[in-house]
Amino acid sequence: MSEATELKQGIREHLGQFSLHVLLVFATGLTIGSERTVVPVLGEDVLGVESFLVIGSFVVSFGFVKALLNLYAGKWGEEYGRKPVLVLGWITALPIPVILIFAPSWSWITVGNVLLGINQALTWSMAINAKIDLAGPDQRGLAVGIDEAFGYTGVAAGAWITGVIAGQTSLRPEPFYFLAVVVVLAFLISVFLIKETVQLAQLEADDHRDANLPFDEVLKRATYGDRTLFAAAQAGHIENFVDTLFWIAVPLYLTSQGLAIEAVGVVVGVHSAMYFLQIGTGGLADRIGRRPPVVAGMFLAGAGVLGMVFVESYLPWVLLSGLSGLGMALLYPNLMTVPSDAAHPTWRSAGMGVYRMWRDAGYGVGAILIGLSMEFASAEAAFYMTATLMFLSGAVVYVWMEETHPEFGTHEPPAPTPEAPHSAAPED
Repeated sequence: MSEATELKQGIREHLGQFSLHVLLVFATGLTIGSERTVVPVLGEDVLGVESFLVIGSFVVSFGFVKALLNLYAGKWGEEYGRKPVLVLGWITALPIPVILIFAPSWSWITVGNVLLGINQALTWSMAINAKIDLAGPDQRGLAVGIDEAFGYTGVAAGAWITGVIAGQTSLRPEPFYFLAVVVVLAFLISVFLIKETVQLAQLEADDHRDANLPFDEVLKRATYGDRTLFAAAQAGHIENFVDTLFWIAVPLYLTSQGLAIEAVGVVVGVHSAMYFLQIGTGGLADRIGRRPPVVAGMFLAGAGVLGMVFVESYLPWVLLSGLSGLGMALLYPNLMTVPSDAAHPTWRSAGMGVYRMWRDAGYGVGAILIGLSMEFASAEAAFYMTATLMFLSGAVVYVWMEETHPEFGTHEPPAPTPEAPHSAAPED
């Protein structure tokens, strides 16, 4: 490939590297999906954990670690390049299967999920930033949609495959042998086949050097300095309660209703499998804007969650799981595209890192609130709470979020603050 082609953006122009990053984000999804069905039941049935709040602790550790590392992954990706951060992310995943196989107590699982949080933050952040680098602004929504579609298809596949393995063998160690193969292969691909892409983002920014922002200014703007970005951040935070619900509460609730572990894996897997539709919903947002699918998705996902407590059989659970997954497919990639639209290429990776920090802190906060609901009220209460928060968050998006699509959006970001000298002290 010539230097001119390498510096030209477009999915077709970089199909080989783009495809490798799709494969890697699928592996990232497989890694987390391998825990979705088996680990909560493992805690209850094998390790003897009786408290729902304690079972949720492994998601709390995952969520807060991933949130913090998301913040810095974007910053590191700009400073050191995408590939080194990606490789580091897969290095941290190598011990996870060993921990899950040999963990003598739940505290080991919680520690293992700290490593999982680091892995997911670094690998998924760099996968999506690399795809945006390669695709360019005209295919940004499609690139994000493909990324999230294959990532969450990996989550669904991991949940289903490990559920089948556990149903035919045992809860461990066999399901985690599969996880070990995934992690090792992804690490080798990252080291030997992936190329750096940060130069494409730098090329896109060449004509606008004056739009660069210091990191503290990016943090303020992407959190509360811009009403549209605040609406996106709070929606991302709350929508991860749905993902957490399917990680903690849904497997335990369905097994308590007498559903076999293989069937639970299907219900959980169908929810994540619907995320594959993000290929279409991301591309749709390139044509109609980000706001309509986000608003629709918030309410659909909430409705699917709420409906699950009003039915009592396998097929309706599968259908409502799919409905909530459809809502997530509508909102998930397009919420992430909002800060991508609103950020300048020189600080896009950092800006998306801020959004992803607030979004994935929802795992930790959601796990605490869902665990408390299940511990002191009922499993159904966790579903009611999650659905209600989704409806309220969707209302905030409807009222405050402006369209950010670069061609027909209404959003006008605040005027940039000039970059302060590196030696200057931050303002109060």
